[in-house]
Amino acid sequence: MGKQVTEMLKGVLEGIVLAILSGRAAYGYEITAWLREQGFSDIAEGTVYALLVRVEQRGFVDVEKVPSEKGPPRKVYSLTALGQQQLDEFWKTWSFLAHRLEQLREGGNRP
Repeated sequence: MGKQVTEMLKGVLEGIVLAILSGRAAYGYEITAWLREQGFSDIAEGTVYALLVRVEQRGFVDVEKVPSEKGPPRKVYSLTALGQQQLDEFWKTWSFLAHRLEQLREGGNRP
């Protein structure tokens, strides 16, 4: 992944993680593995875990500790109602930006 893609991804990673969690609860490694399967191979686990701490502090996710067959219990994250509101706002913003960028690419809205 190029530097530009990595920098752009940093700005939308929270929305992507919230979108993943809107489908089902997951633990950090599952989220990282899914991102990598989708082609986001440069995402470090530490980046995802730091983001999960932030969204937990902001009340966007609930955390449940679930026993693990290997090692300590896993933290399983699920989206809260506030997290769903944040995700809805993310999609509105994404749609607005995508539409405007597409207009620019097609040569419209030039000063």
